[in-house]
Amino acid sequence: MAIITVHNLSMEFGENILFDGMNFEIQKGDRIGLIGVNGCGKTTLFKLLTGEYYPASGSVIINKNTTVGYMEQHVCRNLERSAYDEVLTVFSDLIQTENELEELNSTIGSDGDRLNEMVERQAMLHDEFTEQGGLTYRSRARSALLGLGFDDEHMMLPISSLSGGQRAKLQLAKLLLCGADLLLLDEPTNHLDTAASEWLESYLTESKCSYIVISHDRYFLDKTTNITFELENKKMSRYNGNYTAYLPQKEEHLLSLQKAYDNTVREINRLEGIVEQQRRWNREKNIKTAESKMKAIKRLERNLEKPEAAPSAISFDLRIKNRSGDDVLEVKDLSLSFKNNGLFKNVDIKIHRGERVFLLGPNGCGKTSLLKTLLGQYTPNSGSIRFGEGVKTGYYDQIQTGMDSQKTVFEEISDRFPAMTNTEIRNTLARFLFKNDDVFKPLSTLSGGERARVLLTELMLTGANFLLLDEPTNHLDINSCSELQKALGEYEGTLLIVSHDRYLINALADKILYLTPEGIKEFEGSYEDFLEIAKPFACSDTEKTNTEKTEKQSEYKNKKELDARRRRDKARLNKLEKEIAESESRLGLLNEELSDPEISADYERLVEITEEISSAEAEIDLLYEEWEEISERNEGNK
Repeated sequence: MAIITVHNLSMEFGENILFDGMNFEIQKGDRIGLIGVNGCGKTTLFKLLTGEYYPASGSVIINKNTTVGYMEQHVCRNLERSAYDEVLTVFSDLIQTENELEELNSTIGSDGDRLNEMVERQAMLHDEFTEQGGLTYRSRARSALLGLGFDDEHMMLPISSLSGGQRAKLQLAKLLLCGADLLLLDEPTNHLDTAASEWLESYLTESKCSYIVISHDRYFLDKTTNITFELENKKMSRYNGNYTAYLPQKEEHLLSLQKAYDNTVREINRLEGIVEQQRRWNREKNIKTAESKMKAIKRLERNLEKPEAAPSAISFDLRIKNRSGDDVLEVKDLSLSFKNNGLFKNVDIKIHRGERVFLLGPNGCGKTSLLKTLLGQYTPNSGSIRFGEGVKTGYYDQIQTGMDSQKTVFEEISDRFPAMTNTEIRNTLARFLFKNDDVFKPLSTLSGGERARVLLTELMLTGANFLLLDEPTNHLDINSCSELQKALGEYEGTLLIVSHDRYLINALADKILYLTPEGIKEFEGSYEDFLEIAKPFACSDTEKTNTEKTEKQSEYKNKKELDARRRRDKARLNKLEKEIAESESRLGLLNEELSDPEISADYERLVEITEEISSAEAEIDLLYEEWEEISERNEGNK
């Protein structure tokens, strides 16, 4: 039975229709990723599901046994309360029961007349308290805060002293622990570093609740969802699987719609040709045929639906004006500190032309400061920085500083690139979705995503051959992230990128630099390769910034590593079995060939086949040895 049924739902604000005739169901166990361009109505849909907004038409039917949890329902209002005590407020019923049990325990022997009644009440409350998780609620609260990046010191601070990001994490912790059957998660990985995002992924995948998650974090969607809802052109479409599974399904769906439309148009044109021909002949039989074909045409036209164009997306390519030398950057023994607070030291980096390098590390380790030091914006305490011959740098600043907020979008580009004509500027800005009067918007009025598009416009126009990008996918919607990834993938220059976007890292990285206070650790390969090789190192480094990790997290990490090895072993076993089958088949053919009388008479061929048989047998023995070794290891780990 569905826990939520949405029927013929429509929503509009004034003349702006967000969606119309929306229908879907959510079943228990569904883990849904909700995607769509910014402004398409995703957050509005959440507010309709919670009852905060009322639809223009249609209905939202929530199963009477379903509780819906939404982050905005858990705003922190008492700013003097500690972060830990604030999270405990979601367990107010358990705390009330706990207090009553304590009162009963202290008075149970003092009122003899009510002894039996009090004992029964105590037993009932104890069973209820235990069944609802009363024995573990405090440890669960602390575990959630630790997982989301708090240490013991910060979780005891008053909320008034916490940053906006930390308060958002508190709301998220309260939502996760509130006991709702359906969670509505709106960009939950905002403000989270990689370790906290991984903890959240683990928490959600191990939980029994259903949820809908709005996120531009494609890696997170891949890890946590099994259904994808796409809100596009005022309609909702459902696809089975996570974000990566959705992509080919969406492409196939669009091709199918276009093919059906083209076939129908061709059939209408064919029938119209017949009608014209029959009318020219102008006999009674021809007139009846023409009328029959016209009816068929009208029927086809009634059902003809032209596929709607995809929402506008940024479109750009990153071209280099001049090629750099092979050696792009060499850093030796670099260190940086602010007011005796050391950020990093012993940093050594070598980057060659064409490499795609990602700079990772825990929050606060100095990744952005390192980029600014390389660009000369900060002065290092020690060390050397040398750019190679012909290197021209381009920088994307996640803080979006350096733009004059009093300028318009048009003025920002025209002042930076005075050689461009007005038409060239307008055409370029149109590729980044600034059209018509949008180009005259003051920068001060732009959203974070719009300012990001201005910065990307400038980046494209520089023609730089070495791009240093600081969180370039922040503020971008999921379609823009995909377009940026495509452009970076086709870029012929060199990349050094700071990013928490694991999907982007996994798609592009051929080298990962992990920054610690003591220097740089270098890893070859993608993000998945980095996880397999460097996870123990990265975890131990993160533990230095967080005072304590829970036992559950440790067990999860061990389990994840074991599962990863089992997946590799399973893949290798499958490959070994295929190789053994192929080798045995080849050995059989060689033995058949050996028994051929013609071969027996050919001494040289006979020797060759005998040697090939020996080689095949030795190869099969080695394959079986490896197969047995992996099989025994997996048996021991069960």
